[in-house]
Amino acid sequence: MMTQIINGRIIKDGKITEGNLYFADGKILCPCEAEKLGAPDQVIDAKGNYVSAGFIDLHLHGGGGYDFLDGTEEAFEGAAAFHAKHGTTAMCPTATSGDFEQTLEMFRSYKAIKEKDRLGSDFIGLHMEGPYFALSQKGAQDPRYVRDPDPAEYERFLNATDDIVRWSVAPERDKGYAFAKALTARGISVAAAHTDANCKQMMEAAENGYTHMTHFYSCMKGVERINGMRIAGAIEAAYINDDITVEIIADGMHLPYELLQMVYKIKGADRTALVTDAMRGAGMPEGIETVLGKLDNGLPCRIEKGVAWMLDGQAFAGSVATTDRLVRTMVAAGIPLVDAVKMASETPARMAKCPQKGTLDAGKDADIVIFDESINMQHVFVRGKQIV
Repeated sequence: MMTQIINGRIIKDGKITEGNLYFADGKILCPCEAEKLGAPDQVIDAKGNYVSAGFIDLHLHGGGGYDFLDGTEEAFEGAAAFHAKHGTTAMCPTATSGDFEQTLEMFRSYKAIKEKDRLGSDFIGLHMEGPYFALSQKGAQDPRYVRDPDPAEYERFLNATDDIVRWSVAPERDKGYAFAKALTARGISVAAAHTDANCKQMMEAAENGYTHMTHFYSCMKGVERINGMRIAGAIEAAYINDDITVEIIADGMHLPYELLQMVYKIKGADRTALVTDAMRGAGMPEGIETVLGKLDNGLPCRIEKGVAWMLDGQAFAGSVATTDRLVRTMVAAGIPLVDAVKMASETPARMAKCPQKGTLDAGKDADIVIFDESINMQHVFVRGKQIV
């Protein structure tokens, strides 16, 4: 069945043009291919709204009341269905630092659900956030599970699944970069996160595979003064080194507009991905208490002011954002819409090594979102299946 989208403002190749879009059998068609197929079976009037490639979230823990560490197919299906309604057409389910057996259960549920026919975001690989972090930069990571990389342990993780596509680690805890080498040998992207590394250490880590920075600014060092001397941190390394890419939680809470503007100005839309880092509280009402991590033993937290907080109110416990909110925040910060969309679609697709996603080019997956001036979703398609 061929579908035609008419009267849309199409965001493609860094421009906004008025026109139509066609797709069939889960793929985007060029106009000449569509013409050969004859009249469309379905016509959707975009009514002058924007049409773009679907958004891709490289880092999230759940949403809609679910956390992937719950380790059930229901959790994966529920979170993917919730986020798809907000424009996320593909995602990397993310594990926090947790119990080894619970993490393996997450692996098993992911493998069981990923190929099933369902309505929701596509799964494009697992993201491991931890447990190999600096305890001083743990953030909302459960301190019971934060530790150094142990080959005996991480080889068990790696042998248990071939679905891991990225792993976030504190590079200063990776002695001799043995862990990074083990990951890159398997084609797994290595990112720096929850780290005490200074600029010099981060630059060395980048030479050894740590070419991405997870939730940039959060749980990592910037400039500090030691014995009267100013020492640059990991944050400055990302600005100096053009080969380091970053992701930012653009929920309007984790980073103020000024930092969003600075990241965009220095790193640019080609090296910056927008991520939600959403936990199960995404979609839950203000004031409710919930948990970060597995439902029966995760860290208690509360949803207030559009973010999750630790119960003592001293630190965030994660985001409750959706990808439409990320784009909305970037536009509100003064970033051009086409670049905000790029950071939510094309750039993360390239980072995730998903050439079939991220743009509206012919032959790509028909992951398409139609949204209004306020970035409210009017229609969402995942590989041609209509979600909204």
